[in-house]
Amino acid sequence: MMADIVSQEKRSEMMAGIQGKDTKPELKVRKALHHLGFRYKLHDKTLPGKPDLVFPKFNAVIFVHGCFWHAHGCHLFKWPSTRTEFWKSKILENKKRDKENIKKLLDLHWRVLTIWECAMKGKYKLNFDSTIIFVSEWLKSSDPRAVIAGEK
Repeated sequence: MMADIVSQEKRSEMMAGIQGKDTKPELKVRKALHHLGFRYKLHDKTLPGKPDLVFPKFNAVIFVHGCFWHAHGCHLFKWPSTRTEFWKSKILENKKRDKENIKKLLDLHWRVLTIWECAMKGKYKLNFDSTIIFVSEWLKSSDPRAVIAGEK
């Protein structure tokens, strides 16, 4: 196991500074969809999981998930080498909660789209314009659930 290059206090400060909403990928998706004329609500606390974008007109929600925080099985996700039990518990709980929230949303007849961080960055990122076209078409469709992730 490799030692951390910053102090425990500094690492804690750095991790606390990571945003849970209004992330760069989320803002990029929001801006592109708004430009196409889509209007949405943000982080609706009345819905399970407080989806990043809520489209009442289309009865659809979008989550923009970070691959690390939600344990995506892609090249961007790697289990931390320190405090492994803490991180495993935290990240697996996030993943469990995601699954429960998606089920609740589907049971409430909301359509759910998840856009993974790896679709927008990293060596397998997708073409952003094509991704937004897919999202736009999905919103107008009746497809209950979709996932966008970087290619493998």
